[in-house]
This record gives sequence, C-alpha cells and structure tokens, in this order.
Amino acid sequence: MVKYRTLGNKLEVSAMGLGCMSMTGAIYGAPADKREMVQLLRSAHEQGVTLFDTAEAYGPFSNEELLGEGLAPIRDQVVIATKFGFDIDPVTGQRGPGTNSRPAHIKAAVDASLKRLRTDYIDLLFQHRVDPAVPIEDVAGTVKELVAAGKVRHFGLSEAGVATIRRAHAVLPLTAVQSEYSMFWRGPEMELLATLEELGIGFVPFSPLGAGFLTGKIDESTQFDPTDFRNVVPRFSAEARKANLALVEVLKSIAASKGATPAQIALAWLLAQKPWIVPIPGTTKLHRLEENLGAVTIELGANDLARIQSLLAGIEIQGERLPEAVLKMTGL
Repeated sequence: MVKYRTLGNKLEVSAMGLGCMSMTGAIYGAPADKREMVQLLRSAHEQGVTLFDTAEAYGPFSNEELLGEGLAPIRDQVVIATKFGFDIDPVTGQRGPGTNSRPAHIKAAVDASLKRLRTDYIDLLFQHRVDPAVPIEDVAGTVKELVAAGKVRHFGLSEAGVATIRRAHAVLPLTAVQSEYSMFWRGPEMELLATLEELGIGFVPFSPLGAGFLTGKIDESTQFDPTDFRNVVPRFSAEARKANLALVEVLKSIAASKGATPAQIALAWLLAQKPWIVPIPGTTKLHRLEENLGAVTIELGANDLARIQSLLAGIEIQGERLPEAVLKMTGL
C-alpha cells in the first residue's frame, strides 16, 4: 500500500523518494547500465515512488538526461526534484571551482535542466549549496520569478544553515530542505529540525543509509572502487569503520526483533522522527529498492524509539561525515 507525505504546505509525495545520483556514477564508482536504470526508475514508480531526486551537477548533466528519458512516459505522475548552484556552464558542462547562484546563471541553468528533463516545469528546485557571494534574498527572488513564469513549482535549499533558511523563506516560502541525516549523522537534530517544524518546511534527508554503511554490508575490510568518494571520507577510513560497526550491531539487533533488515530499520527510524520527513535512499539495484521501500510499513513505537535512543547514546561515531573542503560548503 502506497503511503504519502506532504512537504511544506502543498507538495504530496511518496513517503520514500529515490535518490538517483548513483545511477550515472557520480561519487560511488562507475555508472550503471543506462537501460537498466531506465527500467529501475519505472519500476520504482510502479511500486509507488513519486519523488525522484537529481541535479545538474550529477555528471554533470547525465543524471538529468537519464531521468528525462526514464520518466517521460509518466511525467505527470511523478515529482522531479533537481538542483542548481555550482559553477557549471549550462551548455558545455565545464565546471568552475565553486558555487554560482547569480540570477542570470540560475535562469540559464533551469532552462537547460528543463530540456534535459524533457519537461516544461520543475516540481521542486533546490539551491544545491549556498553561494556566499550572492545574497539568499536574490536567489529566492530569482526562483520566485521562475515560479511566476511556470517553470518551477516549489523551492528548496540543500545543506543550508538555519539563518539562511529563514531569510530565504521570508522571500519565497520553502517547500523542503535537503541535508544529510541518518543514525550515522544526526546533526540536523541540533537546530535544523526544530526550525523546519516551526516554519512548516518539509525535510528530505539524503544519504539516509549513511552512504551504505547502515546496510550492514560494509566493514573495515571493505575495498571501494578507486573512483569511490568514500575513499576520502574520514568516516570511511578503515579505523573509523571498525569503530563505527558498533552502530551497525545496534541496527542488527533491532532488525532481528522486527523481522527486518538493518537498512529497513535505519529508514523506519528516520520516518518515525517527523511526519514531514521523506528520505531519498539511492540504489542501482531492484532488490535494494524493494528492500528500502519495505521500511515504509515497519512501525516503530514509542518503546522501540526509546530503546534505540538509549542504545545510540552509548555510541560515539568516529570521523567527519565529509572531507574538510566539502564541509566548508555546508551550513552557510
């Protein structure tokens, strides 16, 4: 049975979305077979998924092109979220060193995304990273113009700090904020979740399975593809992974009591935090997609959540969640 949640005041989506970044390579190794990914997108929709997340930066461009092809026959039945904000030439794909949210660049990036996505509107448009050189009011004002033009329906921010969220929301109400959140990274609990609840903004956690760590399939001996981003993530050093396996053991114990997998418990825990949280786990495998979607039907009651909280309190996660240079672009 399909379950739905509402982001912000108006955007109804499936309780579990699909993060599509890994389908075209990006940071977790080589891209998957395009025909298989087109089929996976359509299989996800057949199983009730309506929220599909991409970005111009994934590739760049190849991920949006994949979604444009895969979702074209069902465009009016899905919600497509994409992002702008890095310094990427919208025609050539040549990347600059940082961010670019100048109004003219936003408009050019959106027009290019619309063509790749084979659509005349973007359901949910995120600023991928805050641009310290452009006032957020100017960014929100530009997106407001795109909404008025019918090219964008909803506005969101990714990895933004609460002060920036408030300032943007005052110009154009935000439908969603996207940031990392999982048992592996609980930073949003400090002030972000309370701010979103106060303002009525939905939350779309990416990496809800801790970049795969919470599946229980990774340990200190795991060897990643040479191109895999996790090779340079402090939290994924062999030493950190060995220490952090204590968290996986907690997940395994809860999963055993619920007849579920560790990944399903990790996702069910996220869903249980707030009714306006919609995780977007990514995968390139149908059986993983089905496993993840199974989390929607798992009920974690107050006693379950209290037990999990107690167990998590005794674990200190080792290693930063991202390399230092990448962390500097978050929380602005």
